[in-house]
Amino acid sequence: MENNFSEKEKLSTLVTRYPGILLLLSHFNIPLGFGEKTVEQVCQQHGIDSRLFLLIANVYIGENYLPSLETLHATPIDKLILYFKRSHAYYLEKRLPHIGSHLEKIALLLPERASRGVLLFYKQYMTEVKAHFEHEERDVFPHVERLLRGESDKGFSMSRFIDLHGNLEDTLSDLAQLIFKYMPGGEADDDTIDMIFDILQLAHDLHKHSIIEEKIMVPYIEHLERSAKS
Repeated sequence: MENNFSEKEKLSTLVTRYPGILLLLSHFNIPLGFGEKTVEQVCQQHGIDSRLFLLIANVYIGENYLPSLETLHATPIDKLILYFKRSHAYYLEKRLPHIGSHLEKIALLLPERASRGVLLFYKQYMTEVKAHFEHEERDVFPHVERLLRGESDKGFSMSRFIDLHGNLEDTLSDLAQLIFKYMPGGEADDDTIDMIFDILQLAHDLHKHSIIEEKIMVPYIEHLERSAKS
């Protein structure tokens, strides 16, 4: 099911109606302060294709959103690769380090063994995330870009990508559960609550990231792969 958002709607109205879109703005490097501008005007100002923005906004807003083939074919998928790369930078350079700095403070409140376990879990998670993103940027995105140029590429397929695609959001939610398990009673201050909220919010954001890959990028590229073979 697709929502009927228009490029002519004010972005502020859309964000007010669907606050989850606030998370999306950072991935497009859209700062706050867009005033009364429409989605189309804001996208033009920042060099973003409004069709792509609305497509991804639908994913953030709808739990069961699935774009039609017509919508996919009308959307510049090459711009989607740039979106993914910006998202990777946002996660690795901003959100995860932010959570990590909070976690180091919270670890001081935990029993020593639990503190070591939580920090090790986070370190291993960061390694997993980096490996996941490096695989996409080294293997997946170049494959997509070659297909978009009309080149044959038999060295990689999206079916292989799907087989290797992990659930980064589930592991991050496990981190929140560890903190719930080991946090001593009476120690949950505002910083702890903020960090838990950040973790769960990022887990939700990574879930949407995965949906965009699986429901938008994969079907489109599989179509290009079939076309390249015929």
